Amino acid sequence: MYTNIGDVMHALHFSASDKAALYREVLPQIESVVADEADWVANLANTAAVLKEAFGWFWVGFYLVDTRSDELVLAPFQGPLACTRIPFGRGVCGQAWAKGETVVVGDVNAHPDHIACSSLSRSEIVVPLFSDGRCVGVLDADSEHLAQFDEADALYLGKLAKILEKRFEASRQAA
Repeated sequence: MYTNIGDVMHALHFSASDKAALYREVLPQIESVVADEADWVANLANTAAVLKEAFGWFWVGFYLVDTRSDELVLAPFQGPLACTRIPFGRGVCGQAWAKGETVVVGDVNAHPDHIACSSLSRSEIVVPLFSDGRCVGVLDADSEHLAQFDEADALYLGKLAKILEKRFEASRQAA
């Protein structure tokens, strides 16, 4: 997979055989892809594309906080059609936003407040993104497999969130 940012062409390589090793390959590559781009939406779009390519998840993308409506609004993603707006505290995404912490759901059908954007989704992880101590959005990933996500995903996607948060701050300063 290649991405073109300005005059720099990035070739992405994935060869790891286990999840943690794959994250250790993917995160520096995402950091490189987003390093020179100040546009927040472009960085989220490329991040979703890299994660989809590397892990093959059913759906991966972002929801951003709309403070006027107190909802999460769909942002860049990879996968099938998605829910457009999610109220504060509702569903897995809204709960991660409200709690300000990562939420891992091994079986979405057993989750009491799961919002089903697709009946094919079986497990989910949602990681909040912060700026100045407040949640500005979430990274959401869904799998067609039960219990796809675990502590390793929470750890490494948390590290990815820190990379994206730095780029968010840079985009705010550039504006």
